[in-house]
Amino acid sequence: MFSKKSYRVWTAGVVTLFPRSFPGALGLSICGRALDRGIWALKTLDIRDFAVDRHKTVDSSPYGGGPGMVLRPDVLDRALEAVSDVPGRRICLSPRGRRFDQAFAKELAHEPGVVLVCGRYEGIDQRIIEVREMEEVSLGDFVLTGGEIAAQALLDATVRLLPGAIGSEQGLNEESFEDGLLEYPQYTYPKIWEGRPVPEVLLSGNHKKIAEWKKQQSELVTRNFRPDLWEAYEGVKAQT
Repeated sequence: MFSKKSYRVWTAGVVTLFPRSFPGALGLSICGRALDRGIWALKTLDIRDFAVDRHKTVDSSPYGGGPGMVLRPDVLDRALEAVSDVPGRRICLSPRGRRFDQAFAKELAHEPGVVLVCGRYEGIDQRIIEVREMEEVSLGDFVLTGGEIAAQALLDATVRLLPGAIGSEQGLNEESFEDGLLEYPQYTYPKIWEGRPVPEVLLSGNHKKIAEWKKQQSELVTRNFRPDLWEAYEGVKAQT
């Protein structure tokens, strides 16, 4: 059972029917090391713990008909009350919500934490979303079986932005989406592979020319692969 306490680090509270899904991939690599070092904390809450009948019922068929089942507002309300001390915004993972992006991840990284509600089946009763003033957030225009994978992706993108999670702040500043562009191509050893050499400018040691090449490549990649981002980028440039 979830125990209440005061949190001094960035804390993610996850309300889910499958608490054993966590930390999952979040326990590995950068996020896992940050978790072990106490840069952030993860608290999972099993929705079924707040069902009151002997069958641990958490859902019911939708009023008005339709396929599937809907998570009950009374059960979810009790679960959310149990994480009322976890600071930050309340987010419901939903395909109809605001699109999650790098700017959103930055917003969350500046919050003291977040509570994520992982939907299942046909979704969540609208009343609990309204009463608890939850934000609906989507990873993209597709449907997942549940919100657990989406929650992990959202947390991974956010946790790596927390101070101390990644050693090099420069690395964060040069990533995709930081200035509205995709990241430039990367190269490493060996200098020639399958007859393909590393671009000569990257071996020149001329930092100014390297920076110019990286910017040009970012623009080229964005224009070719993400015209939507390129259009937005061009619009911002036109205003400055």
